[in-house]
Amino acid sequence: MRITYYGHACFLVEMGNSKLLFDPFITYNQKSQEAGVEIDTIKPDYILLSHGHEDHIADVIHIANNSGAKVIAVYEVQQWFEKQGISGHGMNTGGKWNFDFGTVKMVNAIHSSMLPDGSYGGNPVGFVVSNETDGAFYYAGDTALTMDMKLIPLLCPKLDFCIFPIGDNFTMGYEDAVLASNFVECNTIVGCHFDTFPPVEIDHDAAKKCFADAGKNFILPQVGGSYIVGE
Repeated sequence: MRITYYGHACFLVEMGNSKLLFDPFITYNQKSQEAGVEIDTIKPDYILLSHGHEDHIADVIHIANNSGAKVIAVYEVQQWFEKQGISGHGMNTGGKWNFDFGTVKMVNAIHSSMLPDGSYGGNPVGFVVSNETDGAFYYAGDTALTMDMKLIPLLCPKLDFCIFPIGDNFTMGYEDAVLASNFVECNTIVGCHFDTFPPVEIDHDAAKKCFADAGKNFILPQVGGSYIVGE
């Protein structure tokens, strides 16, 4: 599959004939602005949101209005955007739904969630997305390492790659992400949620060595870069 990194935890994944955008935070992200990411060129079919924090949803309304994309999110977040005039599909942890691009299973994430106006943001989640043609991937969202990840190989198709937060402080760091890759039985990992702010700045060489020592295929993406990923 082809993925494009727009900074922080925001990726565009091309799957089948659809474009899936995850957790858009571009306009207020200095790294994205420095890389010259042009938000009006991003036209997804769906926007998948892991939780309600502003560094994951800041550009949803602009992009959805510009593209007609539908939001896929935990019920409380989806309903909040519905009130802003953005249509979508609400889900909850453990559920799955078949969309035109494939199946989305919503899985547990250990974090917190609050919407910009202070209202309840539901439980944070991750997504396992799959179809028979392209394969399967896991977008973990903002999460700590959790034993629940061991359920994914039991309940979902074999993963071709995972997108894991590696910046520590607010989420798991890269050491825990190596363990997470073992839990979900996947050897291709794409890092995210790093370097955006001082608390999540990482040592790139140390992160690469940590994954290499574990025999993993690790991609530390550059903002604006596109990659073909999969096992």
